[in-house]
Amino acid sequence: MTVTEDEKKRPKGERAGKKRGSLRETVGLIAIGVVIALLLQAFVIGQFWIPSESMQNTLQIGDRVIVNKLHGSADRGDIIVFRGWDGSDTIKRVIAVGGDTVECCDAKRRISVNGVPLDEIYVHPDDYPSKRKFKTKLAAGKLWVMGDHRTASSDSREEYNGPVDEDDVIGRAFAIIWPFSRATILSRPETFARVR
Repeated sequence: MTVTEDEKKRPKGERAGKKRGSLRETVGLIAIGVVIALLLQAFVIGQFWIPSESMQNTLQIGDRVIVNKLHGSADRGDIIVFRGWDGSDTIKRVIAVGGDTVECCDAKRRISVNGVPLDEIYVHPDDYPSKRKFKTKLAAGKLWVMGDHRTASSDSREEYNGPVDEDDVIGRAFAIIWPFSRATILSRPETFARVR
């Protein structure tokens, strides 16, 4: 580092004080950055690691997804992370919301919401919409959630599970970030646009 003639004329103590001030500024900025990152992690953005096959093929075991914790209301087709029936964080797809009637299955073995059959292209290719028949009208504030790999998913179809409270939703998964080879945005399937 070169010292200018003006700086040479200043007393050494003044130059040392300036260096200490710069170091304090740098440490302060780093501390502020860490606090902001922690606040974002706690209240805005989170990560979730996929522990099981219940969302295959959309999500694979070991995938890491980014979750928007400021998601607003969950909508049909969203992939959400919520406090599960056993108290642990769980990830599933929202099929129906409060006020909807969800039913399985029609003559073509499709699930319908409010009488509209769903073309569920996201369901695991070796699977079917549901083995179990059901018909439920959801109360306000409730969500009907199911895994995309239906035979490997414990979800709202189970009597001891049932619908999820909207208050238990942690956030909406909006992207796969790991592994990089699978990185993608998770969008809402078109089939839900027809449901009223």
